[in-house]
Amino acid sequence: MIKRQIEKELINAGKEYPVVTILGPRQSGKTTLARMTYPDVPYFSLESPDVRLAAQRDPRSFLNRMPEGGILDEIQKLPEILSFLQEIIDKPGSQVKFILTGSHQPELSQSISQSLAGRTAVLNLLPFSFKEIRNYSELWDSFELVFRGFYPRLYEENLQPSRFYTGYTQTYLERDVRSLINLRDLRPFQQFLVLLAGRVGQIINYTSLSNDVGVSATTIKFWIEALKASFVVFELPPYFENIRKRVVKSPKIYFTDVGLASYLLGIESEEQAQRDPLRGNLYENLIISEILKYQFNRGKRPDLFFYRDTHGNEVDLILKQGRTLIPFEIKSAATFTDGFTKGIDKFRNLVGDRSQNGFVLYNGNERFAVNKLEIINPLKHGEILF
Repeated sequence: MIKRQIEKELINAGKEYPVVTILGPRQSGKTTLARMTYPDVPYFSLESPDVRLAAQRDPRSFLNRMPEGGILDEIQKLPEILSFLQEIIDKPGSQVKFILTGSHQPELSQSISQSLAGRTAVLNLLPFSFKEIRNYSELWDSFELVFRGFYPRLYEENLQPSRFYTGYTQTYLERDVRSLINLRDLRPFQQFLVLLAGRVGQIINYTSLSNDVGVSATTIKFWIEALKASFVVFELPPYFENIRKRVVKSPKIYFTDVGLASYLLGIESEEQAQRDPLRGNLYENLIISEILKYQFNRGKRPDLFFYRDTHGNEVDLILKQGRTLIPFEIKSAATFTDGFTKGIDKFRNLVGDRSQNGFVLYNGNERFAVNKLEIINPLKHGEILF
């Protein structure tokens, strides 16, 4: 069991708020994080039927079993208990501390806004980061990680990725998402997942997906929202603030864990990932999700965007920090070419001094600078970024 990078933020948030809520996808390590950080705090999982029944029948008595606070796992199973939790933490002089974990954002978001607004810090825990997997080995190849993914059990138990993702999809993904969208027939949704993986790193076209799956575009939008709410996918919005030229205004779609996208595409080895027609998109997913984790692990709001205008000029990723814009070009190639800087050069000319010099993130071994751009392999030289 390794120390997670977000632990420092969890401890600091726990000092400032009576409640800290940890959200994230299934199997990302939320329970382990909470119990390792607070080993002496009472722990109850609402996934357990008998615990949940006791909390439903008499929530006040249940919470009284934790006079100084506790860890309530899978809180989305009983969001109504948050109202009773509010009573406890609002008592004058109350010093109780609670850690909540949850996998489904919709139920928790609504309950938190009603019962715990201003009383809880919310942290997002995603699967392992580059830095965290180095506790298992210092040497990782980018496409090994594209195939393998980052879920903790894969590393802690040395599991075979295809077998893990088969179980993960059936046990968690289909069950959880099905409960959100009330599916009767699972087959169109399963087809939709595969087709969505085939569009990773691309601008979402609801009509195209609708035609391919045989359901309405409204249904496609609803399904994507359910996947976002379950932390299966995330959208990267376009950047168009104060830019006069016509720009694309639809988001791109990425998977929170690139290993799941690879599994859905039928990729069964590192070598297959390297040869896949979507290798560039999958590598881009690998890097962008890593930067997303870095922001979440520091308790930051991830102001991440991409830029593309109607002439095809594009920057893969833009990190916004205040008024400053940091552009990134992401390439799966191991050899640098001058064309890699073209998109960033045009973007810097467009936004002027708001842009920092930026980075080209590629899969090669060398680290150098070209035209004030850092050219680095983020897996090998990630200390610059992460």
